[in-house]
Amino acid sequence: MTLIKPYDDTYFMKMALQEAEEAYKKGEVPIGAVIVANNQIIARGYNLTETLNDVTAHAEMQTITAAANFLGGKYLIDCTLYVTLEPCQMCAGALFWSQITKIVYGARDEQRGCVNLKTKLHPKTKMVGGVLAEEASGLLKRFFKEKRDG
Repeated sequence: MTLIKPYDDTYFMKMALQEAEEAYKKGEVPIGAVIVANNQIIARGYNLTETLNDVTAHAEMQTITAAANFLGGKYLIDCTLYVTLEPCQMCAGALFWSQITKIVYGARDEQRGCVNLKTKLHPKTKMVGGVLAEEASGLLKRFFKEKRDG
């Protein structure tokens, strides 16, 4: 008898990385996100700030909206966000109001990330960082190198 391994943080971060690759293909900063409830992806999104000409169209914001629509309510209790880059203050604020249960991010954002800026999360929200950080960071570095090199 073989045991079926349950999905884990690495599995879902790989799904977020697939979303980041979609952003990359569209010339967007390659950040992707998925929201999971009951081991099922209920929302997917990636950065659309250039496409929508909207500074608030971060991957997290797109995914929060999609998850709320899927659930039929604004609170994301018992949900986990997987995002390839540590959330910024704006996204962390939205995640606070959503009351999301857990945030898992890949790469750190030392300058604009919510950790160094000490952005407050909901008291019941847990945060885990560094899941597939090298892959997430590598994609961002490749994107910006290509931008610089023209």
